[in-house]
Amino acid sequence: MPGRVLLELEAFLPYRLSVLSNTVSQAIARIYEARFDLSVTEWRAMAVLGRYSGISAREVALRTAMDKVAVSRAVARLLDKGLIERDTAEHDRRQSVLQLSEAGWTIYDQVAPLALEHEQRLLDHLDAEEKQWLARILDKLWQVERSALES
Repeated sequence: MPGRVLLELEAFLPYRLSVLSNTVSQAIARIYEARFDLSVTEWRAMAVLGRYSGISAREVALRTAMDKVAVSRAVARLLDKGLIERDTAEHDRRQSVLQLSEAGWTIYDQVAPLALEHEQRLLDHLDAEEKQWLARILDKLWQVERSALES
């Protein structure tokens, strides 16, 4: 088609990263969805709260780069399931903060090792130098995109 720029999705980096991310996420999600009735968004929120307890839903959305509405819905479902608890922030009584409940920690302690095993199976296909390069490239691309968002 003359005058048109053809976008070859299979070679387009954002598309490839998205497809890879979705494929990897869905592989592990099948396990925790079936076993624990958790969506990808719910598990990601739990994973963030397992690492950074006592943060707001807004901070969960920022750390996961997920849509605020999707995070809000996931938080509501996790609260309903009793997997997280909401409290008032000590530094600002108007702000609420979240943390995993005991039931949430019980599930986290089962899912996190499965996720790490899955990651290791993927990384086993790379040699040490490739793993270092992958980490460097991902970090660099992350910084570029964060800088563009902040501009």
